[in-house]
Amino acid sequence: MSWSIPIFRVAGILVRIHVTFLLLLAWLGFSYYLQGGSAVAANRLFFILLLFACVLLHEFGHAIAAKAFGINTPDITLLPIGGVARLERMPEKPGQELIVALAGPAVNVMIALGLFLVTGFQRVTDTTAVEAPSMLMQLMVINVWLVLFNLLPAFPMDGGRVVRALLATRLNYARATQIAATIGQGCAFIFGFIGLFGNPMLIFIALFIYIGASQEAALAQMKDVSRGLPVSSAMVRDFRSLPANATVAAAVDALLATSQHDFPVVDERGAVNGVLLRNDIIAALRRDDPNIRASDIMRRGVPTVSTGTPFDEALRIMQESNCPAVPVLDRMQRLVGLLTPENVTELMMIHAATPRRRMATRLRLLAAARRLCSSCKSKHVAGV
Repeated sequence: MSWSIPIFRVAGILVRIHVTFLLLLAWLGFSYYLQGGSAVAANRLFFILLLFACVLLHEFGHAIAAKAFGINTPDITLLPIGGVARLERMPEKPGQELIVALAGPAVNVMIALGLFLVTGFQRVTDTTAVEAPSMLMQLMVINVWLVLFNLLPAFPMDGGRVVRALLATRLNYARATQIAATIGQGCAFIFGFIGLFGNPMLIFIALFIYIGASQEAALAQMKDVSRGLPVSSAMVRDFRSLPANATVAAAVDALLATSQHDFPVVDERGAVNGVLLRNDIIAALRRDDPNIRASDIMRRGVPTVSTGTPFDEALRIMQESNCPAVPVLDRMQRLVGLLTPENVTELMMIHAATPRRRMATRLRLLAAARRLCSSCKSKHVAGV
């Protein structure tokens, strides 16, 4: 996530803090200082840090549960509205998603129970408990409210994912996601409306939920429509690659002369060595070093897919590698195409404009025609 600062790494998971979170702490600290001086400000900021430590443990709960199903979590980012654990992918089995979704609130339940044993009995539903002088009691009550809030059916929050997982046991994944996203967007409108009357933070949460629900619904629809289609039906065939010894100036020329943002880097034999990203080209320009070559700044270890790889599988690989351009190889391991986010967007546009059966038939016929043309062209060249 952009505008985030890496803090530390635990079990391979990078913990980041968004700049807006630091701005929030600075603003709250200044406000508390004006209200009661440095002692009050330090005490309340310490409590806020304890609260976000609970939020961080909540996100680690999701990450640990996902790890049990072979899904890694590259990073966790703390935001003013909470935390976000970026999983490589969501579990495709409803039971697994249910466990991952409930793992986060389960951590808050354990924290609340632990604090309850320490602080002694007090009704957690008593709203005056939040104003109690005991910091641990306040933290216990807030953890209970975190559990209740996260279990609201506001997809893509935890409760919404629980709803999606339960619906997916009866419906197909795309339909279950669409229903959960619609419920989530409805909750977002409610949060936004309530936020207009005194709680601006709810407005930001509403925007986060609405945008997140829309993106998840689009991704699920993409997986559904692409199931069974090969990568060759939607990959970019007209592209430019760069040799490993290409200069930054040559990369800039390619960037300006084409609509490409990212370029595969190949060696003398045509084998893919990596992918040169637009951001890396711009960063290399700022260094003003004419000796920099494409091989020095390219992203290495980029996964590749074959022309026959199912599109949904290639999409999963693109998400897990966090690479905006995945090279596509033919049976002879030659670079023949690129899979980019623009391809995914265009396939979604075609799906939205064409009935499902006609679209699937059209794409399969297009893929077959391309294979036939490629076969004819290779025969013609061989005949010469």
